[in-house]
Amino acid sequence: MQNLKELTLKALLYQSFEKFSNNNMMSFVGEKAITYSQFYNNVNKVSEFLHNLGIKPEDKVAILSANMPNWGIAYFGISLMGATIVPILPDFSKNEVENILEHCGAKTIFVSKDLYPKIAEINKKINTRILLDSFGIIPENTKKDQLDQIESSLPTEANFEYTHKIRENDLATIIYTSGTTGKSKGVMLSHKNIASNVVDVQSVQDIVESDRFLSILPLSHTYENTLGFLLPILNGASIFYLRKPPTASILLPALAKVKPSLLLSVPMVIEKIYQKSVRPKFTGSPVMRSLYSLSPTRKLFHYLAGKKLMKTFGGNLRFFGVGGAKLDAVVEKFLREAKFPYAVGYGLTETAPMLAGANPQNIKYRSTGPAMKGVTLKLDNPDSKTGEGEILAKGNNVMMGYYKEPKLTKEVFTEDGWFKTGDLATLDKDGFLFIKGRSKSMIVGSSGENIYPEDIESIINNFKHVVESLVIEKKGKIVALVHLNYEDIEKRLNILKEDARNYFEEKKKELLNELQSHINAHVNKFSRIQLVIEQTTPFERTATKKIKRYLYA
Repeated sequence: MQNLKELTLKALLYQSFEKFSNNNMMSFVGEKAITYSQFYNNVNKVSEFLHNLGIKPEDKVAILSANMPNWGIAYFGISLMGATIVPILPDFSKNEVENILEHCGAKTIFVSKDLYPKIAEINKKINTRILLDSFGIIPENTKKDQLDQIESSLPTEANFEYTHKIRENDLATIIYTSGTTGKSKGVMLSHKNIASNVVDVQSVQDIVESDRFLSILPLSHTYENTLGFLLPILNGASIFYLRKPPTASILLPALAKVKPSLLLSVPMVIEKIYQKSVRPKFTGSPVMRSLYSLSPTRKLFHYLAGKKLMKTFGGNLRFFGVGGAKLDAVVEKFLREAKFPYAVGYGLTETAPMLAGANPQNIKYRSTGPAMKGVTLKLDNPDSKTGEGEILAKGNNVMMGYYKEPKLTKEVFTEDGWFKTGDLATLDKDGFLFIKGRSKSMIVGSSGENIYPEDIESIINNFKHVVESLVIEKKGKIVALVHLNYEDIEKRLNILKEDARNYFEEKKKELLNELQSHINAHVNKFSRIQLVIEQTTPFERTATKKIKRYLYA
């Protein structure tokens, strides 16, 4: 376990450079890696480059790019000179990007070639655009097809002297959230917020120099940034990036080549694998369905499937972290019975992010684990019958506040300084946390019962032909919006795509009624669905693949 003399990003990088100078640090999959020494040298060049452009401590510098080694170099280059990093999620729309840049007052932006069109026409207060792929300055009115001609603007040698003292409580980054409830907020995280979380999370899972991380989540999200970027750097491990989005055709060969020991994911990734590759094999015929319904044979099938799944993930996986949203109950049962090394954690952007977690040897079904080292959790006014209450948190990792939003900041803290997470949960006698759902998405039944949409959605998502669902309240009724899988209908009935659509239109009422009966047979009386509606297009999602509920409420 690595500790830091000072809880700053500068201290973290410098310590790793001194200890692991010759270790391979990061690369694209299948390409030559840069060492910790080379990375550190390039970081210093970026700091000098920014200094020469007139960037001063506390200035805001944005990064808009998919994951790549240069993303990390820019991140530390901004930080080491005392400026504030503003990482922007690649999935943000052009308007959202423009609003963020205006709101934070960024003077400079690092942007990748692929995302350049999102800022090509933005002229508000952005003094300099830097092409992240080459670290070259992008001239005004440059077209995307001209970007390949831009060469590096970095100095050949770094001679910049750091005169600005970075302190633990200085603002390190502003991260704009892409939440399920609407407007993006700029979360202000200090050096201490981030560095303390990186150090303390080692108490959940030990990391060693030989570990290999495969990064598939956006670095601009605090989950991947803290746990999949800063944590391996603190421990001298290696990180691998993909040049394209992690679709099955890209991810599977990368897993075979990298053979990662640690991988961080959102539930949607493993849920899709289960729904597309695992469940159909066990439910494809009446005989298999019958065998699968028996507990002993189901567990055997899951164990055998788990061994195959481990090979698919490269064979060396010892930690598969799941976070960012609630893991489907059926999928978690499969992972447990498959002996797959998964672990669920809990946190928020506002807490840099980790609040609770466990490792694969210390998990409880449906729990996110106990409070992490350095974090104190309690439930606000828990219900006397159910034990449910809102999670309140304290720790060095809790944010400074929302940028330019003092009123909003005040609303999320109690008078005695506890951060109000907005999540409802119970705590067991061992201190393990069991998340029930977001307080804002919870539905209150006609007799005052708490109804958690996520629990109902888990049942719906494991029904035949269903891809995803959303349970909401409309005019006093509990309604399920359901997005169906026509490819599944094609395969099950062995018919053409157009025929599958026609078949569904003919059988639509019958299928939706069958689904409604299935749901209501598996939930309590006050959680029964009163209406099922087909959602014809995929739901819009956040960076961690949670459905943006506010768009459908």
